[in-house]
Amino acid sequence: MTVQTVTSADGTVLAFERFGEGPPVVLVGGALSTRTAGVPLARHLAGAGMSAVVYDRRGRGDSGDAPGYAPEREAEDLAALVAVLGGGGEGPGGDDPSPVYAFGMSSGGLVVLREAARTGRGLGAVVLFEPPFTGAAGRPQAPNHAALLSELVGSDRRGDAVAYFMERIVGLPPQAVEGARRSPSWEGVKRIAHTLVYDTTLLGDASLPVETLAAVDVPVLVVSSRESTPALREAARVTAEALPRGVHRELPGAFHQVPPEQLAPVMREFFVG
Repeated sequence: MTVQTVTSADGTVLAFERFGEGPPVVLVGGALSTRTAGVPLARHLAGAGMSAVVYDRRGRGDSGDAPGYAPEREAEDLAALVAVLGGGGEGPGGDDPSPVYAFGMSSGGLVVLREAARTGRGLGAVVLFEPPFTGAAGRPQAPNHAALLSELVGSDRRGDAVAYFMERIVGLPPQAVEGARRSPSWEGVKRIAHTLVYDTTLLGDASLPVETLAAVDVPVLVVSSRESTPALREAARVTAEALPRGVHRELPGAFHQVPPEQLAPVMREFFVG
């Protein structure tokens, strides 16, 4: 596919790819992912008659970055993509344009929620996969995670930053982290280790952002995997309950993932029927 670019409000250039034709949906990746992680789901959505867009969040892959990270900048990034796909403004004759849909994977869901609560313009509906508000399920995060990760990255200990995130924040056992260190993908995740500061800043202490959720006035489907941890499954359920138009659904899968061939038809049905 051809890589295209769009410029966000602060001048940051974002790289994206588009798959298929039909109602557009933007896929927002989670921590330690680039746009390639979303390609399998994008291909299945394209096969189901949708136009799926994957992009590199700022600081990752082929996208640019800017100093002084703030969660608002990521919401503006999503708004820029929604606008280029035809949403977020007025159509001919003053009518609203056709809606653009959004999917947020894990911490990517925090970006989607922030933009949906900020304006909601152009977004027709949202699907979230396991937004990690584990504080609502009795597993809060320490508020100093972002500062500690920033210190590790600043000291050029990028591998240690990734390992810290996997073990202390995700909750993987030490042997799983050591296995990740030996995997071929380790060098790739180390290159974007600095974006872990972004994701942990977005998440904060993992408590439920009640005011943000209350401001989201579009239909939202919150999906969880039956094989995820109880904290993630409970966080998904509580998130759906706190949304004005939220519903929760569990699907068969693995820890923090559902196969794209199972998720895509559920998304399409929710978005366009």
